[in-house]
Amino acid sequence: MKSYIKLLDGFSPIVKIIIALPFLDILWNIYRLAKSLEKKNVLGIIIAIILILPGAAFMWLVDIISLLVLGKVLWID
Repeated sequence: MKSYIKLLDGFSPIVKIIIALPFLDILWNIYRLAKSLEKKNVLGIIIAIILILPGAAFMWLVDIISLLVLGKVLWID
């Protein structure tokens, strides 16, 4: 899991934004799940699993905005 987190964190800002596009954004949701699993954050794990489901399709927009403004994907960890 640490290698997956390190991989996504190491990408350039342009690649991070491309990954945040619809249908590719599941990679960021798996990233959130991996971060929560690593920190043993139960609430984060539950929310990340819900975000992986297709019903949370709005997160790609949140991810793009947070990447442009903050340079990272928002998460509760």
